[in-house]
Amino acid sequence: MAHILPDLPYPYNALEPYINEQIMTLHHKKHHQTYVNALNAAEAAYAKASTPKERIALQAALKFNGGGASNLYRHINHSLFWKNLAPSAAASKGTGGVLKDGPLKTAIEHAFGSLDTLKKEFNTITLGIQGSGWGWLGYNASTKRLELATTPNQDPLLNLVPIIGVDIWEHAFYLQYLNVKADYLDAIWNVINFEEAEKRLVEAAGSSKL
Repeated sequence: MAHILPDLPYPYNALEPYINEQIMTLHHKKHHQTYVNALNAAEAAYAKASTPKERIALQAALKFNGGGASNLYRHINHSLFWKNLAPSAAASKGTGGVLKDGPLKTAIEHAFGSLDTLKKEFNTITLGIQGSGWGWLGYNASTKRLELATTPNQDPLLNLVPIIGVDIWEHAFYLQYLNVKADYLDAIWNVINFEEAEKRLVEAAGSSKL
């Protein structure tokens, strides 16, 4: 079955003023769509390859469009990212940026002391990425705690369950924030979908009990 570009759960201009319409349109309709198209083409060609040599030659295309050892990673990272975002409460557009009382707030305070500390530590380690990559808040099923992590390029988060992921590739912010990644990271917290993040945490914590 062919991979498809997921619809955004909000209009392209819904995250303004923190992420503008132009960035969201290009990031979703151009970049993510290109990954999906190339991934489908590479998988179709791989399925038709008749010799081991042909399949080896196609593995590079599968890896790039997937972002890592699996051909799905680039597509999965972005599909997760769109749901990580929501129209901002600060801009009177939605609930983005609001962390309500509940399991996620409790887990954040347990691991970091406060949401402000989480933001500061998350931004610091994500700014430390050399080149492109992703910053993550993840759930450690062994310790039952939230942890921070980064991955280079489009590599997935494998050692933790992704709760919040932030794309730090230039196409995610450059047209609005130029090369000032710190401003982008400060702004994106205003559109983080903490309700979606809490659903992921509850699911991850429930699965770890099985």
